[in-house]
Formats: sequence, structure tokens, C-alpha cells
Amino acid sequence: MLKRDYYEVLGIDRNADEATIKRAYRSLAMKYHPDRNPGDRQAIEKMKEINEAYAVLSDREKRYLYDTYGHAGLEGYTTADIYRGTDFASLFREFGLSDFDFGFGNSIFNTIFGTTHSTKTLRKGADVRYDLEVTLEEVAYGAEKKIEILKTRTCNLCLGSGASEHGLKVCEYCKGTGQIVFERRSGYSIFRQIKVCSKCHGKGNIVAEPCPACQGKGVMKEKKEISVYVPQGADTGYTMVIRGEGEAGKTGIEPGDLYIVLQVKEHPCFERRGCDIHTTKEITFVQAALGAEVEVQGLYGNVKLKIPEGTQTGSTFRVANEGVPHLNGHNKGDLYVTVKVITPKNLSQQEKQLLQEFDKLQKSRR
Repeated sequence: MLKRDYYEVLGIDRNADEATIKRAYRSLAMKYHPDRNPGDRQAIEKMKEINEAYAVLSDREKRYLYDTYGHAGLEGYTTADIYRGTDFASLFREFGLSDFDFGFGNSIFNTIFGTTHSTKTLRKGADVRYDLEVTLEEVAYGAEKKIEILKTRTCNLCLGSGASEHGLKVCEYCKGTGQIVFERRSGYSIFRQIKVCSKCHGKGNIVAEPCPACQGKGVMKEKKEISVYVPQGADTGYTMVIRGEGEAGKTGIEPGDLYIVLQVKEHPCFERRGCDIHTTKEITFVQAALGAEVEVQGLYGNVKLKIPEGTQTGSTFRVANEGVPHLNGHNKGDLYVTVKVITPKNLSQQEKQLLQEFDKLQKSRR
């Protein structure tokens, strides 16, 4: 996109002096500043355009290059080079405006310069992790669980300021700006350095009388019960996020999030492999030899399994659709049953004689 002429952006003549340039910028800033246009994205973009025009035309060297070569004269300049030397924070305070936020969670300095000069960058409160132990049956059916977490919340009395009702005072060192500007002149150049106020740590105010409820911390510990739904098919490591249920942020900052991480307990009868479950069924020598229909414990109740004649120990059979549901799906995995043939013990004399007769018959057939 082609850039507009800087003089046209500010609405001034090409012969305008520094005072005229500043008056034009002030007039436009008062009109398009986000303080006057909350939530208006077009106003934000317009403000960025007039900021760039002012940064160039208010600087003698950059203005000379622009007047001589147009936008091509500034092609070697980075964004930081364009804005370097222009103290917008001081200008806005002079105009009675704030060092504004462009809507991206950063101040003008972060948005334009890509730096971190502003001390008021908003951050969320800390996130909280909670490991929730559930059973295989609960993830098979789906379950509602109640958990209790210990977290910080914003103090209801001071609303996070940490001060009593009249205990918050404007920082005298930085006059409430949260910043200290150091200025040094060298010929026609002005060098400005902006630092976080060491007295109020960038807050712009100081707690003179701490809040009696939170002892000046602005937050308090509390236990909270939260209901969460464990979806069918979830497995160990599955994470659920509850927005805003983490640690409280500082004044005016949203709280963090709660991350609930599932841990599925080992089952005494089943081994889960994806959506399939595996189990072992003991059968008798006779059932294995002659075949039989047996009942096998499943996740949803007992299921019937046909054992064919001559089944060997270690044989595995599949029962369809008796496993764990697919996450966010409609189908289930399968149940795999491995049979184990049990050798009988403590045989009676008659049983032994019958087995011996059976062995003779087997040998006669070879």
C-alpha cells in the first residue's frame, strides 16, 4: 500500500514551521487518540499514520530527506529509526492524554518500536495446573467430577490495589506516570531515556495505608470447588482448560487459566491400548477341549464369549464394540480376551482313572 504524503496526513503546508507541525499533530491526536475513540480500530490506524508523519516532519534530518527524496529518502530507516528521538509519552502527557494501548496488549512503544519501554504492559495472572485422577469406567461412560483448588483471588475490599479506602497516594517521584525521563541535549540533538520509576515500580502510585483484609497484597487465598466434565474416551494427558480460574492478576489484569490434566488409574482387570481394552479369562481343560460359552467381565457388564473346540491357552478373541468410546466420536474400540487354560489340581481317584483312559484313547489314535 502506498503511503500518503506526510504533509497531507497532518493537513499542513510544506513550509510549515515546527510550532505549526506540533499544533497540527496535537489537533489530530486529540481527535483520533484511543482515549477519545475506545474500541475504534479505524481511529487506531489513523493515529499510527499521524504518529509516523509527525515523527518524520518534527525531526530536521528526516524532514530534509523526505523533502528532497520523498518516501524513498527514508528507505534505509527501520521503524525504530523513524520514531527514535520522538518522546510520545511526554507529548501525550502534555496534551492530557495517556500513553495509549493500540489494542494489542501493548503501549505505543511496544507497537511502534517493537521494544518494551512501557511499564504498563498487561499480563494475565499465573495459570494453575490440577492433576485429576479418574477411573477407566469414568472415561468410558463420561463423568462429572468436583475438584477443590486453592488459588489466589482479588481482594474484595481493596479490589486488588492493596491499599485501604484512602491509602493510595500518587507517586511524588514520577508524578503518577510510572516513568522517569532523563533528557540530555547535545547541539541540536536531544537524547531521552525512559526508565521505570524505582519508587512505585511503574505503578504510578504508592500504598500509604495497606488494606486491612489482604495486608497490602491485593490478593487473598481461597478454596474453590469447581465442577468439570470428563468426556468419554479421554485418556491420560488429556487436558481441559477453564478460562479465568487461575491465579488472580494485578489490578485491572485478568486472572490466569486452570488446566486440568487427566491421569487414568490402572485397572485391576483391563489393560487399555488406545480405545481397545484387553483382559484375560481362565477356562477349564474341558471347556478348552470341547468348546463352551463363557461369561467375560466387560466395561459395561458381562459379555458372552464362544470358546471353540480345541482352544489353546494364549488364544485371543475379539468382542466388537465393547471397548472405550472414541474421543468426540460415536464408535467404540473392541474388547480382546486372551484365554488361559487352567490345569486341574487335587484330582480324585476316579478323575485320575478317567484321564488315564482318555490318554490311552489319544495314544491309540496316533
